[in-house]
Amino acid sequence: MRTNKTALAVMMASTCLSGLTLTPAVSAQDSGSNDVQLEEIQVTARRRSESLQDVPVAVTALSGEQLAKLGAPDITYLAQSIPNTTLEVSRGTNTTITAFIRGVGQQDPVAGFEAGVGIYLDDVYLNRPQGGVLDVYDVERIEVLRGPQGTLYGRNTIGGAIKYVTKRIGDEPSLKLNLAGGTFGQHEIVASAELPVSDTVRFSASGAYLQRNGYGENIETGAEHYDKDILAFRASSEILPSDALFIRFTADYLKDKSNPKSGHRLIPGLFSGAPVLDDVFDTRAGLDARNEAEQYGGSMLVEYEINENWTIKNILAYREDESFQAIDFDSLPVADVDVPVIYENDQFSEELQLLYSGETISGLLGFYYLDANASNEFDVLLAQTGAAIGLPGLNANTFGDVGTKSWSIFGDFTFDLAKHFGMDTGLELSVGGRYTSDKRTSNVLRRTFIGGFSDTFGGDATLIATTSDFNGSQTFKDFTPRVSLSWQPNDDQTAYISFSQGFKGGGFDPRGATTAAPDLNNDGTVSEAEIFDFMQFDPENITTYEVGLKSNWADGRVQTNLAFFYSDYTDVQIPGSVGVDTNGDGINDSFAGVTTNAGKASITGIELEGNAILGTDMGVDGDSLVATFSLGWVDAQYDEFLTAVTEGGVTTIQDVANERVVQNTPDLSTNLRLTYNRPLELLNSDGEISFSGAWSYKSRTHQFEVPNAFLDQPAYSLFDASIVWTSEGGKYSIGLHGKNLTDKEYIVAGYNFANADGTASTLGLEGIASAFYGPPRTVTATFGVKF
Repeated sequence: MRTNKTALAVMMASTCLSGLTLTPAVSAQDSGSNDVQLEEIQVTARRRSESLQDVPVAVTALSGEQLAKLGAPDITYLAQSIPNTTLEVSRGTNTTITAFIRGVGQQDPVAGFEAGVGIYLDDVYLNRPQGGVLDVYDVERIEVLRGPQGTLYGRNTIGGAIKYVTKRIGDEPSLKLNLAGGTFGQHEIVASAELPVSDTVRFSASGAYLQRNGYGENIETGAEHYDKDILAFRASSEILPSDALFIRFTADYLKDKSNPKSGHRLIPGLFSGAPVLDDVFDTRAGLDARNEAEQYGGSMLVEYEINENWTIKNILAYREDESFQAIDFDSLPVADVDVPVIYENDQFSEELQLLYSGETISGLLGFYYLDANASNEFDVLLAQTGAAIGLPGLNANTFGDVGTKSWSIFGDFTFDLAKHFGMDTGLELSVGGRYTSDKRTSNVLRRTFIGGFSDTFGGDATLIATTSDFNGSQTFKDFTPRVSLSWQPNDDQTAYISFSQGFKGGGFDPRGATTAAPDLNNDGTVSEAEIFDFMQFDPENITTYEVGLKSNWADGRVQTNLAFFYSDYTDVQIPGSVGVDTNGDGINDSFAGVTTNAGKASITGIELEGNAILGTDMGVDGDSLVATFSLGWVDAQYDEFLTAVTEGGVTTIQDVANERVVQNTPDLSTNLRLTYNRPLELLNSDGEISFSGAWSYKSRTHQFEVPNAFLDQPAYSLFDASIVWTSEGGKYSIGLHGKNLTDKEYIVAGYNFANADGTASTLGLEGIASAFYGPPRTVTATFGVKF
């Protein structure tokens, strides 16, 4: 049974940092003036600081201060407010991210599959999704860029990019303590300190302990289910030898010891008859294996201002992570489709930029290099299935290792045509491009054991067959251009039109089984070339055309950002898993990856974001009522979806586009937030109290390309509310945050190894149709103090 335990501790709320588009700050033009406007937001979407309203890119910016006021627990919470964006915790994990923007993304976290949305931590690209669910603390701002960002942000940003920016160190010593406590035994503490030891040397450090009991229970083991147990640290040092030179060292560490997370069975056990549990957060999963994740990394940033026009910037970084996960696919005590897995990733990156800023021209040239390796190994224990076919303790083990060496050269320049030609209105032309070379090498080893788990996972199973031992290498190259033209007829309007392309590298399926390769030419044998083509998948590409209008209305009291886009998406990579009958007895005794470049998709959409000051000085002097809203509509559909179909021993290629959908992309996403602010003295301090309520809506969401009556989430709404008081100057903050107030149950991910009506299994004997759910109703109290 799910419990709702309340801890009377108090909460984290960052009390520094600046404005936000989701709940914008309201400011007067000067002291004593009634001319109230929305605060201007600065972003670095084009790798230089610009006003959000001037940059010709669809971007949402959120500051750390407002994220704290919203009570955002981690980066996935942002998807409730940003149009055409899906951010979720990946199935069966606690800190791995699944990200989709405008119909482009990737939900499979295994080695070899690349994300379609780039995640950046202080301008360092995170090559793997493990650890991508970044908790919101010690953050200056988060920027979400929608649409291909290949020119400036490089590989695998064909859907967009998410930039997590930590704050630079201040001039004065400071200490901040933020506490949280709430339902489900939540108790969190975040502490951060800044210490400038001289005019040229500064240090900062922060630590976070984030703990919560489970939303449910593993009724087989008694363990908390959907719990949270994270310890994290960040540290940085800044050296300013001169006004022209800035050096920053950063380091971070995270340890996640949360319990294994299993899906909620949506169908009864087909072999045991096990009933569906009443509580979607409970499980009967019986797999008892190590489950934890550890990651760490460091970077060095050097900026040198050569003169007033030229600056050179270098970003050097290294990251490493290791994850152990216990995934019980059928979520039952029986040892069938029990999958312990190890992910190991490391990356070294180097980026050199030469930036220019002149009277009529600004831009940059750059070089980027990445040397990364990703590997995973997992057992698929099919003890129940093996017993049925005379192979006790049947186990299909897979080891996949993928190396990446990637380099690129890029440039992007903006030409101020209006200033150059002496025009009265603003007119800017931006032109950029990136050339990328991706070399991927892969080793896939698949072996069959009997007698339980392999020695990697503490067993002593006996090897009976090696079903795949594949080695492959391929280099993928591409050039992705970008062109935009923006026009400012006055200070309040920016209209733009843009053309951009994106590229996501190809690779090799790390779960692929060479024995599953089809005989495509029907000559009676499967050749080495057919095996190579089966294991390899090609790059995918996207071309996007966008028209936008960014506006200030009513003397700065209203802001709207409107974008229309069309994307031509080709060679779409579709990773998947299928049950495999390795001995021809009619029972699937293993599973293998099948990754294809399905074909073509077209994506059309509209995005509207806005803020409006609805009223000021309504009840008392200095109060305000602000509305924040967003609307996203997208029509994403496959125009071609090719698949190999074998009937009667003959393999043919068929187009099944009319039977496929674009996953994790609801047609409609909306958000409305109302915030009332008013002065209030508390704790012998002047301050401001904010009351906010929010409604977010998403239409039907498909979990996979094949519609699924069990896993597809129907349209749903979420309601949140917050009350936050902040003292003048930010010394104190006190808040109360309620999330999912109607306790809506909604699916965010799942597994499916069953037929359409759930009456037959395609892997294991019990049948698998299991879902993972977003958080239930939670209430969190908050307290922050700054010394």
